[in-house]
Amino acid sequence: MRVVSLAGFLFAFWLALSGHYTLLLIAAGAVCAMLCALVGRHMRVADHEGHPIHLWRGTLTYYPWLVWEIAKSAWAVTKVILHPRLPISPTMTVVRAGQRSTAGVATYANSITLTPGTITVGVSGNTLTVHALMREGAIDLEGGGMDSRVTRFEATA
Repeated sequence: MRVVSLAGFLFAFWLALSGHYTLLLIAAGAVCAMLCALVGRHMRVADHEGHPIHLWRGTLTYYPWLVWEIAKSAWAVTKVILHPRLPISPTMTVVRAGQRSTAGVATYANSITLTPGTITVGVSGNTLTVHALMREGAIDLEGGGMDSRVTRFEATA
């Protein structure tokens, strides 16, 4: 099932990037997608971390929430940048990730980095070092809201 799903995702990605929809090219894309999925299985990278299809239910709530967080942070950073006094308060903070797997910790670290005004600068086990443009962003992270959302997302497996 995982190989078929991976082939489907690869084919859809290929179609989206290709922009050419002749019968020959669609057939070639389908064959290439299936071959890549089979090679991925042979290399043992098409596993539960490499292609986490078991998380599809969690994506229905996590991705919209993450997009909303990115939009809110982008608006806050835009206001700070456009302010005549540039009221930034750069801060480094350390947060603990409550996720069980390395993929969960990576999802948390990437979610932090995707949010404007914050960037994960280091990961050591379940400890993340984060730089925030404004102290408020660091306080939000320390509050654990994003960590709990990523933990719930990871638990949908």
